[in-house]
Amino acid sequence: MERTMNVVAIIQARMGSTRLPNKVMKPIAGKPMIELLLDRLRMAQRVTRIVVATSTHPRNAPLVEHVHRLGHACEIGSENDVLERYAQAARSHAADVVIRITGDCPLVDPSLVDDAIARFLDADVDYLCNNYPPTYPDGLDIEVFSATALYRAQTEATETFDREHVTPYMRRPGLFRTATIGTEEDLSALRWTVDEPSDFEVVSRVFEHFAPRYDFTWRDVLALQRSVPELFITNAGIDRNEGATMGTGQKLWKRAKHVIPGGNMLLSKRAEMFLPDQWPAYFSRAKGCRVWDLDGREYIDMSIMGIGTNTLGYGHPEVDAAVRRVVDNGNMSTLNCPEEVYLAERLVELHPWAEMVRFARTGGEANAIAVRIARAATGKDKVAICGYHGWHDWYLSANLGDDRNLTGHLLPGLDPRGVPQNLLGSVLPFNYNDYEALEALVQEHDPGVIMMEVARNFAPADGFLQQVLFQLLDR
Repeated sequence: MERTMNVVAIIQARMGSTRLPNKVMKPIAGKPMIELLLDRLRMAQRVTRIVVATSTHPRNAPLVEHVHRLGHACEIGSENDVLERYAQAARSHAADVVIRITGDCPLVDPSLVDDAIARFLDADVDYLCNNYPPTYPDGLDIEVFSATALYRAQTEATETFDREHVTPYMRRPGLFRTATIGTEEDLSALRWTVDEPSDFEVVSRVFEHFAPRYDFTWRDVLALQRSVPELFITNAGIDRNEGATMGTGQKLWKRAKHVIPGGNMLLSKRAEMFLPDQWPAYFSRAKGCRVWDLDGREYIDMSIMGIGTNTLGYGHPEVDAAVRRVVDNGNMSTLNCPEEVYLAERLVELHPWAEMVRFARTGGEANAIAVRIARAATGKDKVAICGYHGWHDWYLSANLGDDRNLTGHLLPGLDPRGVPQNLLGSVLPFNYNDYEALEALVQEHDPGVIMMEVARNFAPADGFLQQVLFQLLDR
């Protein structure tokens, strides 16, 4: 008698989502999202058993407890090696065929699952999917593969990406027999998955619309989107499989924006300064003129060098040795540090136009101090500025009258909310190398201070600095 094929649906799920923490247990229409997914998947006729595969991290304990309470199996495995986790779950339940479903797809359609299983068995392949290339809406992803193929991938795959995402190795040309299924109409731009808070809002609206029914089909959802498109507008701008295509630094940048205003502490290091959603944003190490990101990719720093601070390059041995000596001797005390005196004397020696030195913690703080001193010396409040000079009230007040005033001075659209309104008109921007505009500004407003970078990303025009120094300041 022929043995019945053991078809095991394995749902990978965990509580540690970076973009939407604890999403699998967030309630939708009165039930945790993972329960809705299990309820729908249980309607598939060709699935023998459903298993939730999560990681060993203690934060997953509520998920494990809830899955067991519902009467489903739950396998606990590696946090990052999801391929290993799948192989463990498949072996534990003696799977012949594995269905891969992710915990962020509660709208998965049981009829599509049954169809995918049937086509997999008929096609006599190792691997079949409906998302490579994608034609179904994002959130209906189904992958079917033999346990044999899974165990082979577990043994052979070495790349971190392959092991984190389970199936890419099986899709490599020439290694496995593969097949794909899809729809006649390309619906891949539709987003029914749950990665972001906006995704959760959309999927919640879908379930609330059909409640108390949970047996609605994916075509019912499609009809709903076409008849009431405003229900789905919230997440329309998110790219498909964004999480899988983003690098580690990009993912961390998205996390940063949830906990740090603006994403980081320095405007000039924002990813938006370079290539939004693509720039790695974070480094793992730096040496000389080379920088490595969190994924191990190597870059040559052509100009920035730590926002201009590392003129000798990163990790210079003499600089590092001096820093280590200070750290070893203790770098903080209630008493004064003698080095500040030595450095101040050296700076005055190097710059004979200066008589005294005041240290600051940041460039923005240094600029704020300089402006305050200049205002005190001139007895005038108005400041003419060119370039970027930090985030302090005095500078951002330039945008009080028009938030476009600072456009072109490094970053556009700096919001002056919280800056006192009585500073309106105290800071007057002009463009670098435009002497005529500066001269007209001085004649009209009589500022006491002209604040600008001596050079930006381009050299001063012939005679510009001389005109400012000798024609304006000598008046």
